[in-house]
Order: sequence, then C-alpha cells, then structure tokens
Amino acid sequence: MNSVFSTRVQAIKPSPTLAITARASEMRAAGKDVIGLGAGEPDFDTPEHIKAAAIQAINDGFTKYTAVDGTPGLKQAIIHKFKQDNGLDYAADQILVSCGGKQSFYNTSPGGGGARRRGD
Repeated sequence: MNSVFSTRVQAIKPSPTLAITARASEMRAAGKDVIGLGAGEPDFDTPEHIKAAAIQAINDGFTKYTAVDGTPGLKQAIIHKFKQDNGLDYAADQILVSCGGKQSFYNTSPGGGGARRRGD
C-alpha cells in the first residue's frame, strides 16, 4: 500500500530528545530515580497570573505571530525580572526569546546556512 506521506516526510527520523524522554519515563515507571535530560517539560503547573495574562491577551486580540526574538513588552518584563531578582542589567537587544533550547541554538548558530560572518 502506498503511503500518503511524501518521501521527504517518510525520511524524517524520530526525535532523539523524545526518545530520551520516553526512556527516562520508562525508567521512572520501573522505580528508578532518574534525572531526565530530554524534553524540557516543567515539573509544575503554569502559575495562575500567567494563565490569566494569556487569557487576557487572547481576549485583547493578541493572536497573531509576533517578532521572532520576542515582543518589546516581554523583553522589558525579562529585563525587569533579571534586574529585580538577580541584580543583572540587560538591554532589549541582548534578550532573545524562543520556544526552547533547540530554537535558540538554531537561531544563533553561525553554521548550517545561517548568517555568515565577514571573512567566512
């Protein structure tokens, strides 16, 4: 029977990150004490004030794509957090927001077809 998926899609390999996460879950289920270094799932529920802010943003129509590196308001909130909680000073152009570690590495990696530096 022919696949409904293209050959490109069929060639995609399973995620090593998810394989590591699944293995850690299996080990935990078997009673082993495991520190999972796979997918970065938090071990706590989303705080109520963040849930409320997300709902308010949806109700206010903030439902479109945003800047790849984060919205100005989010960057300012991050700057405030680092200043207040950690005594660190950052400017907005030093803050990059992403959906996770892989996206951050991809966005900032100098190799693999990304932006080229002078002299490369």
